[in-house]
Amino acid sequence: MNLVKAGGTIGGLTFVSRILGFVREMVFSRVMGASAAADLFVFAFTIPNQLRRLLGEGAFSQGFVPLFARLVGKDGDLDDAKRFAEEVQAVFLPALILITAIFAIGMPFVVAAIADESWREDPVIFGQAVELTRITFPYLIFIALVSLFSGILNSLSRFAVAAFAPALLNVALVGALLLFDQGGLVTARAMAWGVIAGGVIQLATLVLATRHAGLKLKLLPPRMTPRVKELLKLMVPATIAAGGYYISQLFYLKFATRLPDGSLVYLSQADRLNQLPLALIGSAIGVAILPAISRHIGAAEVKQASNVQSRATELAMLLTLPATIALITIAEPVMTTLFEGGRFSEEDAAMSGRVLSYMVLGLPAYVMIKILAPGFFARKDMKTPAIITMSTLGLAVAIWFAFIDEMGIIILPIGTAIAAWINALTLYALLHHRGHFSFEPWLVTRLLKQLLCAGVMAAILYYLSGVFAEWFAADGLRKAASLGLTCGVGGSAYLALAWIIGAMDKKDILLLLGKSKFKESK
Repeated sequence: MNLVKAGGTIGGLTFVSRILGFVREMVFSRVMGASAAADLFVFAFTIPNQLRRLLGEGAFSQGFVPLFARLVGKDGDLDDAKRFAEEVQAVFLPALILITAIFAIGMPFVVAAIADESWREDPVIFGQAVELTRITFPYLIFIALVSLFSGILNSLSRFAVAAFAPALLNVALVGALLLFDQGGLVTARAMAWGVIAGGVIQLATLVLATRHAGLKLKLLPPRMTPRVKELLKLMVPATIAAGGYYISQLFYLKFATRLPDGSLVYLSQADRLNQLPLALIGSAIGVAILPAISRHIGAAEVKQASNVQSRATELAMLLTLPATIALITIAEPVMTTLFEGGRFSEEDAAMSGRVLSYMVLGLPAYVMIKILAPGFFARKDMKTPAIITMSTLGLAVAIWFAFIDEMGIIILPIGTAIAAWINALTLYALLHHRGHFSFEPWLVTRLLKQLLCAGVMAAILYYLSGVFAEWFAADGLRKAASLGLTCGVGGSAYLALAWIIGAMDKKDILLLLGKSKFKESK
């Protein structure tokens, strides 16, 4: 497998989706502001959206892909794999419909359990939260099926359509914002229905792509076959293990609803910036390496499996470290440029920037979890990462309870970052102890060089943010120009220095430029 090109394909198309996500957030902030209605939509969308992230980027990709790939014949025959996918669809579709119906009926209890007491005691806010969440929750049906069809395509190394599909949701939500731009509950309700429209469009696109790949799934009566049972056994711990960050976002709702209006908006915007490198780098590479690691382990090629993770770590940190340092150094100018305007004030943008600067402290750890966890999943060890994730999540919740009243909103991203680092370090320690993966000297050297380059870039960004201080406080065009110049100069300096001192694999760069052929070993 061509790791660099596969990761590049997934990352590149995910980048398109994330850019549209930024467009959505920019329009959203100007139309809705940091208002109570904006918080209501964020609340209603977060519940099914985090389940989407768990299913699409966690349980299904980590559990389904190895099983489906195992059933593909050596000559490319897909009959047995197709039957397995049909068995999964037959069980999951009615289960999803039943779960959605139960949640729709019991939504007042769900909202009461998740939201803080201040929301529960306000009948207007509580009623609106229940209404909007009832509208958005059926999105889970469509997006879970999208995860099934994405898993099929990824198993066949057809990454493009699955990586692009999330962009369609952003198109639907931007359309709702532009058509109903008066703000308040009217716009929030329109966006809730836009979530459902986006799910329908995504599913239709993935079904067509799967048929184009030669697989047309039939609707079978539900039956719990041995292979479906095996998938379920893998999925439950994989959901927990790969989705610690996303599970923590659900806990955010509990704590953020006790904070002032706009807190959910600030967290959502910061998460949008944090998710860009996490999705482009961590999730993209994690999806790309799982089939390769599974194949090497199946062939008893332990060294080759470890090498895949080493190459993934090198490539991921080359991009993650500068992204982290940049978002910490110029968080406020970034948020001011992107979101300030309309109903979203300068003070709102400054608060979003402060939240972002703390949230990205855990970004390298989040990405490493995506790279390290497949080392367990490919060996069908789902329990160990799950136990680690639940333990570190418990630590984060304890931190939030202890300091939320004293520190306010910033303790939420700080607690998550602490938990993520402990999670990543524990995963690595166990893989190293078992002889499955170790940071070899060449990798440690390269990572230290990347850190040096990122430090130089941080100094440049800090200096330029002072030079352009007046422009950052001016109109939108000059803000965008100053941000573009600052990031462009800082990023160019990072890449140039990384190339000169050997902080990157030059063969990977030549490969991306089409001037070299891929080799999986170092």
